[in-house]
Amino acid sequence: MLEESLMADLVTELPVAVRLERLVITLQAHFGCQAVALLQLEQGSLKPVAFCGLMAEVRGRRFHLAQHPRLAQLFATRQVVHFPPDPLLPDPYDGLVEGLAGQPLAVHDCMGVALYLEGQCWGVLTLDALTAGTFSRLTVLELQRFSLLVEAIIRISQLENQLRQARIAELAQPQTFDHKAGHSQELLGQSAAIKAVLTELDLVAKTELPVLLSGETGVGKELFARRLQQHSTRKDKAMIYVNCAALPETLAESELFGHKKGAFSGAVQDRAGKFEQAGGGTLFLDEIGELSLAVQAKLLRALQNGEIQRLGSDECRRVDVRVIAATNRDLAAEVQAGNFRADLFHRLSVYPLYIPPLRSRQGDIVLLAGHYLELNRVRLGVRALRLSVEAVQALEQYPWPGNVRELEHCISRAALKALSRGASRQDIITLTPQLLELCPATELSGTGTEMAVKSPALPTGDLKTAVAQLQRQMISAALQANSANWSQAARQLALDPSNLHKLASKLGLKSGRSQLNLSDAPQED
Repeated sequence: MLEESLMADLVTELPVAVRLERLVITLQAHFGCQAVALLQLEQGSLKPVAFCGLMAEVRGRRFHLAQHPRLAQLFATRQVVHFPPDPLLPDPYDGLVEGLAGQPLAVHDCMGVALYLEGQCWGVLTLDALTAGTFSRLTVLELQRFSLLVEAIIRISQLENQLRQARIAELAQPQTFDHKAGHSQELLGQSAAIKAVLTELDLVAKTELPVLLSGETGVGKELFARRLQQHSTRKDKAMIYVNCAALPETLAESELFGHKKGAFSGAVQDRAGKFEQAGGGTLFLDEIGELSLAVQAKLLRALQNGEIQRLGSDECRRVDVRVIAATNRDLAAEVQAGNFRADLFHRLSVYPLYIPPLRSRQGDIVLLAGHYLELNRVRLGVRALRLSVEAVQALEQYPWPGNVRELEHCISRAALKALSRGASRQDIITLTPQLLELCPATELSGTGTEMAVKSPALPTGDLKTAVAQLQRQMISAALQANSANWSQAARQLALDPSNLHKLASKLGLKSGRSQLNLSDAPQED
């Protein structure tokens, strides 16, 4: 019986994720439906915490109540809502049910109930059956009765989770902080690699040690820095962000330490630098390896003595700042090459933390893809956006040299391409490998922390001949890839079409002397 199964799990010590997964699987089997989902309410949107019968990408999605009328109706009452089999009412799981992937949920049965803990709405429980009439009046009453037991299981899971965390460190409530309005600041990941980093990061956050975050471009070092600040004793203070790569060398000192009126042309008033702005809080120095040696020396003094001097002033000012630095360079190698001060490197890397690349995060790629699919679904105003099975395989096999940032751009670009090629916003849009346009894994090489595109074989001969030979190869390849369409080939090569015609004529590609048959190519006007 359902009640006995749920009670057996209730008195058994289980990890929270396992307990909730067993809950939805038990409900699916008892009610004979295709999909069951447990969604937690967080800041106006619903986050999937456990589900069965749905595609894996659902875990990364966030369902905004304003976008999903069925989910919004569940919050209007504390009773079970049994939706009529109406295909016109949008369903949040369109195209996401296993066995029906990519197809709309036409006439089907759906019911759900809002869940409350200590008088506050925690989230919702939803059940979907592909056959209309699966849920009866008795079924609805049964779900209403068992919803109280579901709420008890969730509450016990919360208490167990809090107890486990208390054994490691003092509980901390993260501060909501987003200096880039409209961008997701949530760290998503369930792989062993990312969990290990987060555990280590949360522990060092409670200290005052400087932290050096390293990793490839696009792994999300800024998000990890924000997590560190949110779990630190300075979480209620400011976190000031500085992109060192964007600082001109002539202005870097002024930006970091401030300046006095008249210190240089244009300094019309005294100005506090980033160190003073971050007083009592945290200073995040992104791309720290880009600073010049002269600025590095003054930064070292600030870290060693806790003192700064504004440009043009002899007065020393005390600053209380915790520094978090980030880099995609190998700073140890930069020290050996004389590009980075050894003493500053050792001062910054009191606690180094390496952020793993996306290709090392087993299981996180599809989760993150689901998150970006939902963001783009809302942004583009489409009914549903999903991945084909082949697209999922392509995502998992691709090595992601650009990491999470590349994945985000890949999903956004593919969604836009689908619309530009005639997909309707009222359809369930399925992204295919062709829309993702990922390079085959065999075209990429690299080990460790570096991935790079394989270089083509270099032309031979003198430089002038070699350049011409390479130009012929690239133009020929672009024309072949675009079915001899010169306009498209010009766009691929980032050239003006008229200039491409002229260059091709100069290289003999339009006079029959090339290996590629271009005799039918359009002539210049």
